Formats: sequence, C-alpha cells, structure tokens
Amino acid sequence: MTDQILFQGLQYGIYILEGVLCLLLARQGARRRRLGLCVYVTLLFVLDGVARPAVLDHFGRTSMQFAYFYWLTDVALAMGAFLLTCSFFRRACAHEAKLWQLVRLLLIFVFILVLVISALSLTRHYTHLYTVFIVEFSQNLYFSCLVLNTLLFIMIQQLAIEDDELGLLVCGMGLQFAGEAAGLALLHLTSGGDFARAIFSFLNPICTLGMLVTWIYAVTRAPQTVPVDTLVGKQTALVEAVD
Repeated sequence: MTDQILFQGLQYGIYILEGVLCLLLARQGARRRRLGLCVYVTLLFVLDGVARPAVLDHFGRTSMQFAYFYWLTDVALAMGAFLLTCSFFRRACAHEAKLWQLVRLLLIFVFILVLVISALSLTRHYTHLYTVFIVEFSQNLYFSCLVLNTLLFIMIQQLAIEDDELGLLVCGMGLQFAGEAAGLALLHLTSGGDFARAIFSFLNPICTLGMLVTWIYAVTRAPQTVPVDTLVGKQTALVEAVD
C-alpha cells in the first residue's frame, strides 16, 4: 500500500512538473535555439501526462489496449528524445559548420544502425513481429541517446562552449537516460525478477523528476553567457570613448 502511494506521488509529481515546464517555455516565447526542447516537452506532456493516464483509466493497467498504447507512445518519446539530442548537437555546433557536418553524418549512421539491429531481432522472434520490434527499437534508441548524450557533454567540455543552459539541459537528459539504461540492465541481469521490477518502477520516475527539475532550473535560473566577441566589442568601444 505504501509503495502504491509513493509511486502515485512520483507520477503526479512528474505530471505537474511537465505542465509547469510547458507553461514556462510558453511564457518565455518561442526561441529558435529552444525549438527542439519546446516540441519534446509538449510531446512529453501530451503523451505521458494526458494520453497515457486517460487510456489507463479507461482500459485498466492489465489491458492489451493500454500495453499497446504505452509502447507505441514510448517509441514516439524515444524518437523525440533522439531528435532533441540532435538539436542539442546542432546548438553546440552553431559556430562550427564543419564539425556539424561530421556530427550530422554520425547521427544519421547511429539511427540507421539502431533500425538494423532492431530489425535483426525479428529473425529470432518472427511470431511476435509487432511487439518485439517496438520494444527492441525503443530500448536501442534510448541506449543510443545515452551514448550520444555522453559524447555531447564531453564535446561541450572540450570545446569550452559557453552555454550554461545547454550544459544543464544535457545533464538533465543524462539523468533520464542513465536511469532508463540502469533499470533495463538490471531487468536483463535478473531475468525480470520481482525485485528488479520494483527497483525499475521507482528508478525511472525518480530520474524523470530529476531531469524535469534540472530543465526547469535551466530555463529559469541558468545565467546567459555573453559571447566573447560581444565582450571584446564592448571593451573596445569603452576604451575609445575614454580616449
């Protein structure tokens, strides 16, 4: 009973934070560099905060309708997360055109590789083509996002990119992907035991809460770093005025 209350509390906390983040982004207005974030947060709120609870209340947690709807929306969210990661790479390479060309090829290659690996699972489970492909594709895409997000964080540090908001957004995604990957790994290692399922049921929403809190801080409190060329220009104008 206590576990159910705690789980429900985490879920409603996630729904509230998703709605708050949507309102914050809408209030601050559309910005090109936040376009991917706005689309993903809206998709997350609509599917996870509105559609899934509605289907759950109508059909029940053990129904096939809810299971199919959950995994279909999970694929949509995984695709959204991948595209959001791509938009973060584009933002990090805003002043590096040649680097972005290489990164774009890498992202395309990774997506094709995920499709191929997921399709290979169909040869082993040809009697469950629909469900197995959806689950495999979603999990493989989330794992790819985790790896790409880690590479993006390293790239931001190596290139000394002065974008505090982007750094926090990437860290928030890292929390989400790390929780997802750790939970799935635990399920595979324990063959889906009851203890592993209990850990996974709490680990994933806790990491989602961490991501949403980090993102809310990023869009409200993260300092906006002034580009170096702008600072140099202001200093030059000040010196000329003094002279």
